[in-house]
Amino acid sequence: MLRQSFRLSLLLLTSAFGLAQIPPPNPLAPYISIDDPVIALSHVEIIDGTGVAPIADQTIVLDHGSIASVAPSATAQIPSAARVLDLHGHTVYPGLVGMHEHLFYVEPGSEALRGVIGGEMFQSGPRLYLAAGITTARTAGSVEPYADLNVKREVDAGLMPGPDFDVTGPYLEGAGSLIPQLHQLSGPADATRTVDYWAGEGVTSFKAYMFITPGELKAAIDAVHAHGLKITGHLCSIGFTEAADMGIDNLEHGIFVDTEFYSGRKEGVCPFRTAVREMADTLDNAGPQVRTMIHDLVAHHVAVTSTLSVFETSLPNRPPMAFLDREREAMMPQAWTSVLESRAETGQIGERSPWPVLMKKEMQFERDFVAAGGLLMAGCDPTGDGAVLPGFGDQRNLELLVEAGFTPVQAIQIYTQNGAKYLGRDDRIGTIAVGKQADLVVVTGDPAKDISAVEHVDTVFKKGVGYDPAKLIASTRGMVGIR
Repeated sequence: MLRQSFRLSLLLLTSAFGLAQIPPPNPLAPYISIDDPVIALSHVEIIDGTGVAPIADQTIVLDHGSIASVAPSATAQIPSAARVLDLHGHTVYPGLVGMHEHLFYVEPGSEALRGVIGGEMFQSGPRLYLAAGITTARTAGSVEPYADLNVKREVDAGLMPGPDFDVTGPYLEGAGSLIPQLHQLSGPADATRTVDYWAGEGVTSFKAYMFITPGELKAAIDAVHAHGLKITGHLCSIGFTEAADMGIDNLEHGIFVDTEFYSGRKEGVCPFRTAVREMADTLDNAGPQVRTMIHDLVAHHVAVTSTLSVFETSLPNRPPMAFLDREREAMMPQAWTSVLESRAETGQIGERSPWPVLMKKEMQFERDFVAAGGLLMAGCDPTGDGAVLPGFGDQRNLELLVEAGFTPVQAIQIYTQNGAKYLGRDDRIGTIAVGKQADLVVVTGDPAKDISAVEHVDTVFKKGVGYDPAKLIASTRGMVGIR
């Protein structure tokens, strides 16, 4: 009996040892279409992210996650071990650097249940971003910062698909917030404590919000900079010029939230609803006040983030239904119904809406800011009425930048190199160049001729691994609004 027990123990030990030698399944495998160590993307057009004209018929060699060479296809040296992809009719541009993204979704409301509630999209959000070509994303404000940090850790560990995340801490908000999930600061000392705590927890950027007071903002800016980090702001109670003078690094959305141009503005008070109509009627983009503000932002090296896609949903009959239909499968039915109801209500306002005029003024402001030497970045801000989904909204934002008057090549530069520069990562990402990280988007068609080609993503390479957008999107079916 003792000998049999010994044999059984030895058998179990041997079996366990054998199982230990079997590597665990790769959780990313269901979404990966190309994982060869060396890959040649041959016969592609390149938009390299620097703003220069596209280059036709090029071959890009990827070697273990980095760009090894870029050369004309006729003379390219392709390693014998490379997997060669013939990509005639395709364009490659750098992985997008989304600078105003979120990992929450604004849940549908009702007449009886007021208030803005964000539900954490910790699974569907990262997949949709990656599927659209977002390989780096700043979360630009969190309602569940621990969840966002955990998502980043899982993505970094290769346990779930998604972009490389720059996690922004919880909104730095003052008293009177419209979002009950947010901590409301009690004063400058509280702002400093909040920044210190979350910097210690691992967030790498911060965002001030609409009701923050001047004292709280100044304390937050100083605390953030003391940690060697950056702070942006969706402001309302404080104007752009004042925030720039305090030392803020970035401003979100653009001129339509800059209440310094509202005649009834009071120090430290957010007059957003009343300011919108007046600014639509009276704001003069060519006037000396706006010109001075732009000059001040540029002089203080304050970047601006374009979020035209979320802005667009306030306009009647925008975006096109054909674009919204692309998002439908990913959404839970209640979310889709809520979007259609909101769209119908906005459409009924029609010509009485101030938003079409403000949209034109915002587009003009973004062009003027860039012309003055300002750093313009972009992100989709998937909030509003729920019609702007992660990734999809970024593709729409590229299209709207072109509508605003930028060339397609400039729009891609805004979404790649500019964001990488702000993050201090432009030595690794944001452009297509030898030695850089192989974060690339392959699309069918030519975005330089028709920007809507960005909707037709064939493959997204992140660190040299090719992901299948269709599989990523399919895995979220019916989940946006739930998880």
